[in-house]
This record gives sequence, C-alpha cells and structure tokens, in this order.
Amino acid sequence: MRLNKIKSNFVIIALAVVLTLGAATPAMAQNKAPKMTKQERVCLRNGNKLYEKKRYAEAEVEYRKALQANPASEKAQFNLATALMRQGSVTSQENDDKNPMKQAEGILTNLAKGAQDKQLRGKASYDLGNIAYGRQQYDQAVELYKHALRCNPDDEQARHNLRLAQLKKQEQDKNKDKNQDKNQDKNQDNKDQNKDQNKDQNKDQNKDQNKDNQDQNKDKQNQDKQNQNQDQNQQNQQKQQQGGMSQQNAEQVLKAMQDRERATQQRINAQQAQQQRHERQRTNKKW
Repeated sequence: MRLNKIKSNFVIIALAVVLTLGAATPAMAQNKAPKMTKQERVCLRNGNKLYEKKRYAEAEVEYRKALQANPASEKAQFNLATALMRQGSVTSQENDDKNPMKQAEGILTNLAKGAQDKQLRGKASYDLGNIAYGRQQYDQAVELYKHALRCNPDDEQARHNLRLAQLKKQEQDKNKDKNQDKNQDKNQDNKDQNKDQNKDQNKDQNKDQNKDNQDQNKDKQNQDKQNQNQDQNQQNQQKQQQGGMSQQNAEQVLKAMQDRERATQQRINAQQAQQQRHERQRTNKKW
C-alpha cells in the first residue's frame, strides 16, 4: 500500500514538474498564421479565452467549430489537442479510446510528423514528450524532447525537460540492472536448492531401491530353497514308485530280515532242545 502511494505521488510530482516547466498552450491565431476564414478566427479566439480560464471542455467545443470551418487548420488541431490533454490522464490505459489523452496523443503525433509549421512540429513533439514522461517512458521522452529541440533550438523548456528525462532514464536503467541481478541471484538460489532437493530425493530413492532389491533377493533365495526341497521330494517319490528304495528304507528292510532270521533260529533251537529232552527221557526209562 505504501509503495503504491509513493508511486502515485511520484507520478503527480513528475507531471507537475513537466507541465509547469512546459505546459501545452494553445497556438495563437495570429502567430504567423496563413489567411483564415472569419469563423475559424473567431472560434480560435473564443477557445483561447476559455482555455485561459481553465474551461477546457468549452474550449474544446470552440476548437472543433474552428476545424469545421477549416479541417486543414494546424493551429485548430494543436489547440484541440491541448484542451484534450487538460481533460485526460496519462495514467489511464493507453488503449482507452474514451480517454481524452489518447485522442490528444493521436492528433499531436500527426502534427509532429507532418505539420508544415516547423515550430508547431516542435511544440507537438514537446507535448508528446510530456505524455511519455508522465508514463515513465523515459526513452521515448528523451527522443521526443530532442526532436522538439531540433525544430525549436531556443526552446529552454524542452531542454530542461530533456535533462530531467535523461536523469530518470539513468535511474531507471540502474534499477533495472539491479533487479535483473537480484532475479539472477534468486534464480541461481532456486536452481541450487532444486539441485540439492533432487540429490536428496535421488539418494532416498536409491536407498529404497537397494532395500527393495535386497528383499527381492532374499525372497528369491527362499523360493529357490523351497523349489530345491520340492525337487528332492519329487525325486524320492519317483524312486519309490519305480521300485527302488532309499538307504534308510534299505536299512529298515535289512533289520527286519535279520530279526526274522533270529526269531526262526531261536524257534529251531527250541524245537531241537525239546526233541533231545524227549530222547533222554525215553533212554533212561526202565523196561
């Protein structure tokens, strides 16, 4: 808010300086004027009187009447432009056709380029310089004041405003370079910050990726171990189905056969011992 207020005050002060030192004034009808009609002369005189009384809208009407009497009148065109300038604002939008300043600028531009009266071309350029100065377009203001001095070398107001515009241009360029350096530093800081953020982000991503890879490798090892066990079980089942037997099964079968043979031998030994007892009993019997 404070910055906007300062800016507004600057514009007001700048306009006050420019317009005070070189305010646009209507061209007098008698100033090296070619022969004109009576109605044109009367309207110009009436318009100038109203302008001096700061009744700019009424002066505008009289100048337009003069142009109706003589559309080619350069003085009537210039005076009309000065009256419009007093009713307009340089801070309004440049493309606002309803702004009287926009209409005045169009008239003055034509006069600065093609007016037959050299002094009138200089005055038109001077007023255009004031408009550019009020808009803080100091590059344009400098060139317009220079053109005004080429047309009217003795115009001290144009020379004074030229110096003001040159100083403002230097200040503006200095601030522009300062802001540009500041923006470059800010962009570099942002670039470095983004670089650090990307570095940290990549580091975290790599860490997470390594962890995921480790987990995947561990899962793969477990899966491979399970697959190996499944393959071993399948091989054992296939051997059993084909009539073969594992070493453990063979040992169990051999032990079972040995147990059967031992039991058979014990049974035979028991039968033989019983038969021998019967024979001894029969031999010892008295007949």
